[in-house]
Amino acid sequence: MSTNKNNKGSPFRSKIIIKLWLIMMALVLLSIAFMWVAQIFLFERNYVDSTISEVQSRLDPIMEDLKTKDLAYNDKLIPYLSKSTSGKMMLTDTNGELIAMYSYGHPIDLQTAETESFVWRGIKDSPEYQQMLRGDQYKKIIQHGSSVMAFEIGIPVMYGGQPAYVVLYHALNELHTVLSINRRQLAMLSVILTLSAAILAAVLSRQFVRPIYIIKDTVDSLAKGDLNATPELHLQDELGQLSHSVEELGQALKRVDVLRKEVIANVSHELRSPLALIAGYAEMVRDVSWKDDARRTDNLNLIISESGRMSEMVSDIMDYSQFQAGYLKLKKDWYNLYEIVESEVVHCEQSASEHQIRIQLESAMTDIPAMVDALKISQVMRNLLYNAINHTQNGETITVTMEKSKGGFLISVANPGDPIPVEDREIIWERYQRSQHQGGRRQGTGIGLSIVSTILNTHDMPYGVDYRDGMTVFWFTYTPKLPKAE
Repeated sequence: MSTNKNNKGSPFRSKIIIKLWLIMMALVLLSIAFMWVAQIFLFERNYVDSTISEVQSRLDPIMEDLKTKDLAYNDKLIPYLSKSTSGKMMLTDTNGELIAMYSYGHPIDLQTAETESFVWRGIKDSPEYQQMLRGDQYKKIIQHGSSVMAFEIGIPVMYGGQPAYVVLYHALNELHTVLSINRRQLAMLSVILTLSAAILAAVLSRQFVRPIYIIKDTVDSLAKGDLNATPELHLQDELGQLSHSVEELGQALKRVDVLRKEVIANVSHELRSPLALIAGYAEMVRDVSWKDDARRTDNLNLIISESGRMSEMVSDIMDYSQFQAGYLKLKKDWYNLYEIVESEVVHCEQSASEHQIRIQLESAMTDIPAMVDALKISQVMRNLLYNAINHTQNGETITVTMEKSKGGFLISVANPGDPIPVEDREIIWERYQRSQHQGGRRQGTGIGLSIVSTILNTHDMPYGVDYRDGMTVFWFTYTPKLPKAE
């Protein structure tokens, strides 16, 4: 009880809510991590590659001129190269001495520009520059860790009729500024997304778990005996299906509870009646008829009859309970099914004759070998016959038929009378369901059909009830089992 109260007072202490919240947050953090990986290793690299490709595309139209024309005779070409690369352009001779330097198309005084001199010293000391002095063109990407800082292009040219070299240097400072801004924005977005997702995940987790708590509380109420409890959830998902199942469970439990109370009342009444008769006639024998042999014999026979009916009732209830609990096992052997049925017809004829009812057995065969529990099949037939007697008008005939049917044998008990409503033909076999006696007859124990269904289910025999030609027909089939091939 205290756990439920804690859950209701502080839903975020619920383990399932915490698990759902953690799962959602794990997905959000995984998505954020993917965004960072994509930004750093995919998008930023694409930005750098795009920048280099753009500069290269601006140089491609003049690359042929650089190889064939003398730069000294075209004073606009060198500034154009510097402007095209959006960076610095350095012109050197074969000795590696710097002739001129331009930045974004403007000449630079090498004596006063310390920064540019520093850049030049880095270029001059590189192995790629030495390779260019041997007449080879080169391209170089300058990196610091995983970040691309700049790129160089070295091209052999002619200047004043002499071999010379042009080095184009493009720094990616502006791109780094843009990428840095992008990273700060992504970091801020990650924080906002994480906080928003945490709040939303908490709310959604609580909303998701709420129906589960409602269903749990309903089940707890049903377990405590409140059979009117219902979840009252109308959801179009698996939780809605679970809620509907719990409602059906409550209705089934309510129905079982009603039937249980009915069977207690019915069994109590059935037991009370023979007990009262036994006690009354025992007192009569003791006080009145003990000297009259005929009356004493009749009274004692009635006492014996009622005692036998009580014994049958107790046996039926015990057998049914043991079958349901799985304690009672069948004792199968080979028997003549016709003899079992005939024996029960003879046994019940006396009870039927008291109401001028005839029992007629019809069978074209008198030898039907069957692997069954003879005592339990006898109990099935007795209960079906008692049920037929209880629902048959005086002077009518009950017909018991045995015939071949679909590789087996069909045994049926038919009695004239009003049909059983279609909606009741299933529930009459249920436990605690007691058919109402007709005309005040009390043959059997009142729970015979549930005994019948239990025994036939255990034998794996199909059974049912139909209504045809003015007759209510209870039937079951026996199909011989073929021996398994070894």
